Amino acid sequence: MKVKKGDLVKMIAGKDKGKTGKVLRVIFEKKRAVIDGLNLVKKHKRPRKEGEKGQRVEIPRAVDVSNLMLVCSKCGKTSRVEYGKSGDKKIRLCKKCKAEI
Repeated sequence: MKVKKGDLVKMIAGKDKGKTGKVLRVIFEKKRAVIDGLNLVKKHKRPRKEGEKGQRVEIPRAVDVSNLMLVCSKCGKTSRVEYGKSGDKKIRLCKKCKAEI
């Protein structure tokens, strides 16, 4: 998978199309990712203590990786990922400016 935790991504489909956010978590088995501030859903929380009120909390839900595009840290544009080698290490490169992501 081309997306990792901490990457800056842009939504290319769905209700938050065009918005950017940071990847909080990646679920490899399902090819999904949780992005900070995107794909928010309301969850109802029950009161736990006496006198406490119930509330609605917005939490981010997982999005399919095919709906995301990586944002290059150098050129600031959305780009596909290219792989290269740096010594013995495999690295991710921006397809547009060839900078390491």
